[in-house]
Amino acid sequence: MKRKVELVILSDVHLGTYGAHAKELVSYLQSIKPKTLVLNGDIIDIWQFRKRYFPKSHLQVIKKIISLAAKGTKVYYITGNHDEKLRKFSPVEFGNISILDKLVLNLDGKKAWIFHGDVFDASIQHTKWIAKLGGWGYDFLIILNSFINWCLVSLGRPKYSLSKKIKNSVKKAVSFITDFEETAAELAIENQFDYVICGHIHQPQMRKVETSQGACLYLNSGDWIENLTALEYDKGIWSLMEYEKQNLPETQEDESVNTEIDPVALLASIKTF
Repeated sequence: MKRKVELVILSDVHLGTYGAHAKELVSYLQSIKPKTLVLNGDIIDIWQFRKRYFPKSHLQVIKKIISLAAKGTKVYYITGNHDEKLRKFSPVEFGNISILDKLVLNLDGKKAWIFHGDVFDASIQHTKWIAKLGGWGYDFLIILNSFINWCLVSLGRPKYSLSKKIKNSVKKAVSFITDFEETAAELAIENQFDYVICGHIHQPQMRKVETSQGACLYLNSGDWIENLTALEYDKGIWSLMEYEKQNLPETQEDESVNTEIDPVALLASIKTF
């Protein structure tokens, strides 16, 4: 039986890159029946998109999202920095799917402010080429980490995250994450939002932030590169879904994946805009 959930928010899937855990995401999506699904940016990595690498498992994610929309789930695709090309088309609706840059939802009388979060990142706003170079370096780090983890698992040892170790040991990275969270929360409080929900920094989080002007709940959906997390809201309660704790069966690649519109060709055309 599929688990019914009022609202699911996920971000930073980075389809089209080697680090994307597409099979696991399809497995998770197949286990739930959400009333609303919010894709909070960087779902498709147009920055690093290559025609030679977009496997069937990545197409399955797109197919599953379209299938959910066709069966009644309202899908909001919020643009991020890696899929910023879509901002040229927003806001736009295709049946049950909406593409937009930010979203406000009323949840049981409380206001939720949802956006990707790259607006707070100076490296994205002013030195985009450095950010893109960092993205390629991150992709290489994930590939290297995958090989290291394969060796560790073969030796019966637990997996190890190089990027998490680097983030946690570099003071500037820790400071950036803290500043990001505080800035988002303070702006939400000033604008009288009860919840502020972001992605972008690949750091799953749920915490209450208080200032002299009030309080709000800051939430971050994490990513599907390292953490494999999503936010869920149901019956007035927020929870952080961690894939590793769900014990879900991994989905096999569907050889029948096919669509009338070739997603790879479509992404290639979007990238040229």
